[in-house]
Amino acid sequence: MIPASFDYIVPRSLKGAMDALAKYGDDAKLLAGGHSLLPLMKLRLAQPGVLIDLKRLTKLRRIRQADGHVQVGSLVTHHQLETSRVIKSKFGLLAKTAVTIGDTQVRNRGTVGGSIAHADPAADLPAAMLALGADVLLTGPSSERWVALEEFFLGPLTTALEPTEILTTIRLPAASPGTGSSYHKVKQPASGFAIVGVAVRLVMQGEVCSEIGIGITGLGGAPFRARTVEDELRGKKLDADLIDKAAVRVSENVDALDDIHASAEFRSHLARLHTGRAIRDALASLR
Repeated sequence: MIPASFDYIVPRSLKGAMDALAKYGDDAKLLAGGHSLLPLMKLRLAQPGVLIDLKRLTKLRRIRQADGHVQVGSLVTHHQLETSRVIKSKFGLLAKTAVTIGDTQVRNRGTVGGSIAHADPAADLPAAMLALGADVLLTGPSSERWVALEEFFLGPLTTALEPTEILTTIRLPAASPGTGSSYHKVKQPASGFAIVGVAVRLVMQGEVCSEIGIGITGLGGAPFRARTVEDELRGKKLDADLIDKAAVRVSENVDALDDIHASAEFRSHLARLHTGRAIRDALASLR
């Protein structure tokens, strides 16, 4: 199908983008990579009157280290995550996850910030970012604020972004030695989106798990961090029985999605199965 007609603006600065967003309000949509928005427009599920293309905001395409953190600009592409030396050396989980997204065209055009801000319940990157304990910088006309990613996702396609704010940066905490990671995904064959995806980052001190982050996508209405599973494992020696016991809790108190791709029961089963496998693979990656 063909989208409804719209005006097209390409600001030369972040201020220009925010000014346009403030001017056109609910009638405007930001365009980053476009792989989420444009299909919705072609189906006329989204009909913005104005598209504000961020492609000229080149400062948002950088990956840089600052104050012990790594900051990823919101216009960094999935391919950049997949190939960045900094990301592969410090946050291998992101590179492992990025390579599973879509196809080559999607990875070269789709952006990190676009994926996170769109908040698709089945997107891959949010799971990895949650497991890493990422924060996002939301920039508005007169102020900016850091928000923990765990508090950013509110529901299907719903986030903590205010109407006049732009997600500009994702901040990753300093990497720890002795870190293992893994991303497991059961993908929908046609779209490549996750029916269930499990991202795991764990830090070991000897045989004891000193820290762990588990991000889940595809299971519920929004990506989330599996705190109940983490609490079962943190501070303990990991063995097969403990991992299996903890993994079962991933679907507790989760209103699992039920659609043509998988029933709620099957999704919950997949989440439990692949949480256990992802934890084991993250542990094995240290050996």
